[in-house]
Amino acid sequence: MKAAPADQARLLEVQSLDTAIAQLKHKAASLPVHRQIEELSKKRRELTDEQVARATALSDAQAAASQAEADVVPVRDRLVRNQQRIDAGAVEAKALTNAIDEVAHLKDRIADLEDIQLEAMDALERAEVAKGEASVAVQRADEQLRQALGERDSEVLALRHQASDLMTSRSDLVQQIPADLMALYDKIGARSGGVGAAKLEGRRCSGCGLEATISDYNHYQGAAVDEVLRCAECERILVR
Repeated sequence: MKAAPADQARLLEVQSLDTAIAQLKHKAASLPVHRQIEELSKKRRELTDEQVARATALSDAQAAASQAEADVVPVRDRLVRNQQRIDAGAVEAKALTNAIDEVAHLKDRIADLEDIQLEAMDALERAEVAKGEASVAVQRADEQLRQALGERDSEVLALRHQASDLMTSRSDLVQQIPADLMALYDKIGARSGGVGAAKLEGRRCSGCGLEATISDYNHYQGAAVDEVLRCAECERILVR
C-alpha cells in the first residue's frame, strides 16, 4: 500500500486520540466510586434483610402480646364471677372451701399470666425499637447510595464529554486520511488492543517495543517514503 508521508503521520495523531479515548473509557469504568457503590449496595441488601427480619420479629412479638392479653382476660373474668358469688353468699357452705381454693388458684394463675404478659410487652417494645433502628439504617444507606450514584453519574458524564470532544477531533482528522489507509489502521487496531499504528523510534517499534533486526531495519530505511510499512514483529503500521 502507498500513502503520502503526511497521511501516515496523521495516523499517529489518530492513534494518540484513540489511546486517549480508550484511557478515558477505562477511567470511567474503573472509578473508585464504582467500588463504593458495589459495597453500599451490598450493605443496603444486608440492612434490608435485617429490616425484614426485625419486622417479622415485631409481628411475632405483637402476636405474642395479643395472645398474652387474650389468655389473661377469661381468667380474670372467672375470678370476678367466683368472687362475686362468694361475696353474695351464693355458694353453698359445703362448696365454699372449694370456691375459695379456686379463687386463690385463679389469682395465682392470673399472676403467672400477667408476668407472661409483661414479658411479652417488654419483648414487643424491644422489637419496635429494633425495627425502628433497622428502618433508619436502611434510610441512611439509601441516602449514601444516592449520593454515590450521583457522584458516579457526574464523573462519568464529565469523562464522556472529554471523550466526545476527542472523538470529534478524530472524526475531523480521519476525513484527511485516505479511506483504505484508515480501513487498514482500524482492522489492525481491532486485533491489536486498539493500537493500529506505531512510530519507528530508532530501531524500536513503539507499538510492541521490540527492536527490528538489522535486515528488517535496512528494509525500513530503504523503502520508498510513501510505502506503508508494517512492523515485522507486531504487524502494526510503522510510521517513520
